[in-house]
Amino acid sequence: MKRFFKPIEKEGSAKKPSLSPSKQGGEKGEEDIKKEPLKFVTWNANSLLLRVKNNWPQFSDFISNLDPDIIAIQEVRMPAAGPKGAPKNPRELKDDTSSSREEKQILLRALSSPPFENYHVWWSLADSKYAGTALLVKKCLQPVKVSFSLDKTVSKHEPDGRVILAEFETVRILNTYAPNNGWKEEENSFQRRRKWDKRLLDFVVQSSDKPLIWCGDLNVSHEDIDVTHPEFFSAAKMNGYVPPNKEDWGQPGFTLAERKRFGAILKEGRLVDAYRYLHKEKDMERGFSWSGHPIGKYRGKRMRIDYFIVSDKLKDRIAACEMHGQGIELEGFYGSDHCPVSLHLSEECKATN
Repeated sequence: MKRFFKPIEKEGSAKKPSLSPSKQGGEKGEEDIKKEPLKFVTWNANSLLLRVKNNWPQFSDFISNLDPDIIAIQEVRMPAAGPKGAPKNPRELKDDTSSSREEKQILLRALSSPPFENYHVWWSLADSKYAGTALLVKKCLQPVKVSFSLDKTVSKHEPDGRVILAEFETVRILNTYAPNNGWKEEENSFQRRRKWDKRLLDFVVQSSDKPLIWCGDLNVSHEDIDVTHPEFFSAAKMNGYVPPNKEDWGQPGFTLAERKRFGAILKEGRLVDAYRYLHKEKDMERGFSWSGHPIGKYRGKRMRIDYFIVSDKLKDRIAACEMHGQGIELEGFYGSDHCPVSLHLSEECKATN
């Protein structure tokens, strides 16, 4: 794997991402600074470190060919900086043990090699190897502000590093990793997901002053068309358990309660599902972003739970929105159980006098 990476600077010498445009690597001038991102990728990596170790050359080629302005990643699964028992820094990777330093080096080496060397990286990490998000923004772009919570507070991070919000002059980019609904009311996962959905609803309603692009693993399939086998997912149970409320029955992400709440978020926030806006028909080969294990009862069972959701005022600029994985054998998933999803917006047409 070493041949794919270039050496990185010594620990502590690398500069942190800045909100001002970088002039390194080519001395980009004012004319090279883009005002607005147009091409995006979102991907639940299911452990970014594992993807770097096992699938990085293929994923690097994918990114090189697509050349997105922004890459949103979920399930980074890298722990936040800070020794055991001490407060953690969710914006930095853990490096206080020999194993964590080695893992950090491996990850940063990958992100300092083409094509990722052209991006600034922001992290929001959990205390352990769980959840977490990352946002990679091309250095030719200049966020006005980057925050890590749904209340837009820069210093505050959502629990488990589930949010990164980048604000540009003309648009907001929200990268989220939604908590799984779980199977049982008694384990508090239902309540956790209800609170999350309520906060998302409040966020989109209160953020209508600027167009929004909301992406990530949203852990919900909105309609029957968004899963391969609606009857299977509607009837799914964990160890025979049936929740007391019928709207909570079924596969997490496909319960009626979750789907209704997601629909309310779209309606109240005046938001559009970019993929479904372009693709009206069910595509059994390429229409899903998550796939069950290829061995066992979930073989061939797939869901669309990774999205690009955009403000209604952006819908006429949706040029393309695609799933990049296909088939039961997970081609194009790059080792994850999720495939990348991309969005391409056309440039805004300026009114002329």
